[in-house]
Amino acid sequence: MPAARNIAFLASDTVSAQAAKAELEAQYGIFQPQDADVIVALGGDGFMLSTLHATQAMDAPVYGMNRGTVGFLMNTYATDDLIARLEAAEEAVINPLHMRAVAVDGTVTESLAINEVSLLRAGPQAAKLQIWVDGRLRMAELVCDGALVCTPAGSTAYNNSAYGPILPIGSGVLALTAVAAFRPRRWRGALLPKTAVVRFDVVDPEKRPVMADADADSQSVANVASVEIRSEPDVSHRILFDPGHGLEERLIQEQFS
Repeated sequence: MPAARNIAFLASDTVSAQAAKAELEAQYGIFQPQDADVIVALGGDGFMLSTLHATQAMDAPVYGMNRGTVGFLMNTYATDDLIARLEAAEEAVINPLHMRAVAVDGTVTESLAINEVSLLRAGPQAAKLQIWVDGRLRMAELVCDGALVCTPAGSTAYNNSAYGPILPIGSGVLALTAVAAFRPRRWRGALLPKTAVVRFDVVDPEKRPVMADADADSQSVANVASVEIRSEPDVSHRILFDPGHGLEERLIQEQFS
């Protein structure tokens, strides 16, 4: 990337992240995100997602340094030679998902998700979902604990824990993955083109309530009747990685770990 003259440091609330922020600002200066050439996020993957959401209207790329527990989207923390690291960094550009959730009472909630949009049962009984892809009914009834649609960037997160596939960053596909599918038994899901529009309709939502989330740290939407998910090409997130440790390489490594 071009010369990083102005660096804005954002940190999670943890002691280690706040201490790192103070140390880096003392060394490289204090700038607001809107005035920065690059934004450095200090924390874990959850804070990185929050930072990307908060700064999506800004042109500055985001470079994460791990001061949390999980750091798939983060680089190794170090204070020395930061400007040189930023100027040598590899850039990955990702598009989020757009979620439109309609509650049983008709309330509509729209949100963006960098990793995944997930539906989860919110009561003791399994959820019953219908799955539509581009307006065509593909599955009349999925009985499960939930389901999700994820981007390649999010395919190593909740999707992978639910035994979904890891997707190469440039694959141009989305993963639709079931969570603890009961009928069809052990159904794992499907790979869909990035242009696909997926809609989940909740069967009998009063008896079998379902909630929806756009990324795990977002506010849940309770009692949904339907959720539509599509890729949002008009929004791009720029993420920086140290050379040789880019998102493409990390996704490949994850499959052999």
